[in-house]
Amino acid sequence: MPLFIAVSSVPPLFALLAMMLVGVVVVSLLLIRMRQSLLVGYFLCGVFIANSGLLEMLGHSAEMEHRIAQMADFGVILLLFTLGLEFSLGELKYLRRFAFAGGSAQMLVCALPVMAVAWWFELPWAQVVVLGVALALSSTAVSFKTLQDMGLMANPGARFSVGIAIFQDLFVIAFFLFLPLLFQSEGAAGNGMLLPAIALLMGKGLLFVALAAGLARFVFPNVLHAVARSRSRELFTLTVFGLCVGVAFLGGMLELSLALGAFVAGVAVSDSIYRHRILSDVMPLKDLFLTLFFVSVGLMIDLRVAASLWHLIIMATATLMLSKATAITLVGRALHLRTRPALLGAFSLAGAGEFGLVLMQRAGELQPWPAAVEQIVLASTALSMGLVPLLMRAADPAADFFKRIGWSGKAAIPPADAKPKDRLKALEDHAIVCGYGPVGQRLVEALDQAGVPNVIVDLNADTVRRLHKEGRQVLFADATHHETWELAGVERARLVAFTFPDTATTTAALHILHEKNRELVILARAKFAPDAETLRANGVHAVIHDEVESGRAVVREALGIFDRREAG
Repeated sequence: MPLFIAVSSVPPLFALLAMMLVGVVVVSLLLIRMRQSLLVGYFLCGVFIANSGLLEMLGHSAEMEHRIAQMADFGVILLLFTLGLEFSLGELKYLRRFAFAGGSAQMLVCALPVMAVAWWFELPWAQVVVLGVALALSSTAVSFKTLQDMGLMANPGARFSVGIAIFQDLFVIAFFLFLPLLFQSEGAAGNGMLLPAIALLMGKGLLFVALAAGLARFVFPNVLHAVARSRSRELFTLTVFGLCVGVAFLGGMLELSLALGAFVAGVAVSDSIYRHRILSDVMPLKDLFLTLFFVSVGLMIDLRVAASLWHLIIMATATLMLSKATAITLVGRALHLRTRPALLGAFSLAGAGEFGLVLMQRAGELQPWPAAVEQIVLASTALSMGLVPLLMRAADPAADFFKRIGWSGKAAIPPADAKPKDRLKALEDHAIVCGYGPVGQRLVEALDQAGVPNVIVDLNADTVRRLHKEGRQVLFADATHHETWELAGVERARLVAFTFPDTATTTAALHILHEKNRELVILARAKFAPDAETLRANGVHAVIHDEVESGRAVVREALGIFDRREAG
């Protein structure tokens, strides 16, 4: 009773958020030690809260569910915005064979069997289509994180996986657009209104894309440049979120999907020189709200119903993963991949994914799912995502087995889909120069003369714009953000040089650098002696002390004057 009284004095939504976030941290720490996906931890946290009686204690209500769903929706919007930001026509060009041929084949061969099973269980045809598409999608978050942890992002199998993931992303964005029409089409077809409805939808879509293109061409660059010149971090972040939400709202006003609007907003600024800074600002909040989305999905799982369906859940998970792995492996082999990389790509995409959950949730708002179907799909999705990292580590043993029985395949075709060498992700053993003032310029010139590849990180909008036009590898980004160093490839770099004497910024960045690359050599400038000692204590290998260097220069010039006079 005392506990109930204490909790009842706190707003229920706040108490639920506190439990959700604290629970996520605890469960995630356990999963990190077990090397499991954190997304699974978010599911488990939601399942625990939903089935432990905590919701009843907090005064669970429909209004609370609605507010949590709204915050989760914002996470989906930010997810689509970052997807648009990271979307690259150049990458699509170099992966077009895997994306279009492999992706379309994968979606087809994975979706059709699911649709057949759903039709056999007499689901409405609109739900049959949604279920097939949802389960054909894969979790790129889980697969890419595991590939990075295994150091296999340069593997042909990883490139195969990336190509298919790009197609899946494009497909689901287009599918979101037609989703409401899908559930209305049966009645519309009977009234002869289907073709006009499709034409109206396409017209709205084209109008929206035209408006977004105009904003991207004439408005966004000028707004971002003006804000960047203000040097206000808060204003820049506010502007980024304003652009994202504003374009998403414009899509909603045209009766299109908010998710589609957010994706188009990301694409609209993806070619901007401020793209990396935008990613750095958006990522933390996206992760927070997306966490709420996965926890909210876990809240929908009823353990009593799931327990009664445990045999169907296990059967569905095993069938899903086995069939998807087999189908994608065959697609990879048809694209002339050898068995080993084809298996790696297939195993990385064998589970269900986060976009499938988003799709199921949106479809459920239009037509509720049968309770048993919803529980089986949710539990199987969570279980398959958790098993993907384990399955990926089994790719090599599986490839060895197929090699022994003579199924290893012929030599692969030379990688026509390889990325250009001048892309940031391909840099290795390079230098990262923070700041492009007079000192930074001289260092970059010296590195160029020595043939050392380098990346420049700077927050001067005019400087970054000029360097970008010159074709330099430059990021408009903040050195204190984790995402900045990931984009600069710090894990593969040899040297980082801070060419400005800002000890606070340098110290904040040092903690990130030591975490990401212990072998990194770090150079930094300090204006005063205490600053120099602080930097050395925090692991800087070479500190350029401005006062000491200035003193040496002054002494050298002064003594030189007297030496020249005596010589004269």
